[in-house]
Formats: sequence, structure tokens, C-alpha cells
Amino acid sequence: ISMVYNSSSSFYLIKIYFAFYLKLGYICSLIKRHTMYLSSQVKKDIFKKHGGTEKNTGSSESQVALFTMRIDHLTGHLKKNKKDFGTQRSLLNLVGKRRALLDYLKKNDLMRYRAIIKTLDIRK
Repeated sequence: ISMVYNSSSSFYLIKIYFAFYLKLGYICSLIKRHTMYLSSQVKKDIFKKHGGTEKNTGSSESQVALFTMRIDHLTGHLKKNKKDFGTQRSLLNLVGKRRALLDYLKKNDLMRYRAIIKTLDIRK
């Protein structure tokens, strides 16, 4: 920002515009930061595809699918931010939860286990 006039009133206006510009940039960064990668519509689609209906949020298949989507997102984040150890820890927790659900499915219903592994293309 350059000053065209030497009067104090124009300097004051430039200061106001600059402050407004900084505040606008801060607001835009907040909006960008708080956009969710898993919106409610995306979750409904996952539950409908893997659980049968949108309301069936507790089935093992739908939970495994949701965990897989979150794991993929966190893996991409960690590729960019290698020193984000909090995210690394939560990624390991998610992998453990998904593994426990898959072990439960394998133990109780082998056909459902094989179907979800094939659908989500999970290595095992």
C-alpha cells in the first residue's frame, strides 16, 4: 500500500482498508479451514451403499467403510505433513478400530467379511 497524499485523513483511510483486508483474509482462511471432508451427505451415501439404508449407521460394514474413508483422508494429510504426530496417532487408532471390526466380521460372518474386503479393496 502506498500513500498518495501526505494528509493524515488519507493515511487513516489506508490504515482502515489495510485492516479490513487483513480481517477478510483471516475470515477466508477460517472458512477454508473448517470445511469438512466428511459432510453429512457423504456419510449418508456411505451408509446407504454399505449398510443398506441411510439410517443403518451401526452395521459393521458401514462402520468399516466410514473408517476406511477417514483413514484415506488422514493418510493423504500425513503425506503432506510428515511431522504431525497427533494425526499419526489418531490414524493408528482408526486402523486398530477398523481391524477390530474386521476381526469381528471374520469371526461371525465370513461371507460379509469377504464382501466388504472386496468392495473397499482393503489388503488382507
